[in-house]
Amino acid sequence: EWRNVPAPRRGELIRLLGEELRSAKDPLGRLVTVESDKILQEGLGEVQEMIDICDFAVGLSRRLYGLTMPSERPGHKMMEYWRPLGPVGVISAFNFPVAVWSWNAALASVCGDTVLWKPASQTPLTAIAVTKIAQGVCEENGVDPAIFSLTVGKGSTVGDRLLHDRRIPLVSATGS
Repeated sequence: EWRNVPAPRRGELIRLLGEELRSAKDPLGRLVTVESDKILQEGLGEVQEMIDICDFAVGLSRRLYGLTMPSERPGHKMMEYWRPLGPVGVISAFNFPVAVWSWNAALASVCGDTVLWKPASQTPLTAIAVTKIAQGVCEENGVDPAIFSLTVGKGSTVGDRLLHDRRIPLVSATGS
C-alpha cells in the first residue's frame, strides 16, 4: 500500500516526522547521550542529523522522476525511473544509534519502501523511542505504522536472520 501513495504525500509524512523530531530533540538527544555514552552536544547533534535528513528527503520526494537518454540503437531510447524495492533492512551501530536509521528510513520511505530496523544491542531504548515517534506520526496521519518497524536482539541471531532473509531485498548496515 505504501508504494502506491504518491511520493509528495510520502514526503509530507517525513516532513511531519521531522517536526516531531524537532519537538523531541532535547529529550531524545539526552537519551542518545545516556545510552551511547556520548556527550550531550553529540547526542543533540545526532538528533539534528535526523531532522536534516528529513528535510532533505522531503525535497527528494518531489524529484523522483527519471531520465530519458538516447540509445545506441536507432529508434530507441532508454528511460530511468524510481521503483520501490519493498522492505528495507537497517542495522545501526551503537555509536550512531539514531542518525543511521534516519539516513536510511527517510530516503527509503519517500521512495515507497518500508523499513525494518535492527539497532545495536547496546542501544535499544533510543530505537524504541524513535520508532514510537515515527509510528505516532503515521497513526496521526492515517498511515499504517508498520512502515517503520523495529526488531531488537543480538546481531548474531536477529541481525544475521535479517541479512539472509530473501524477502528483504536491501539491508543497509551503518549507513552503507
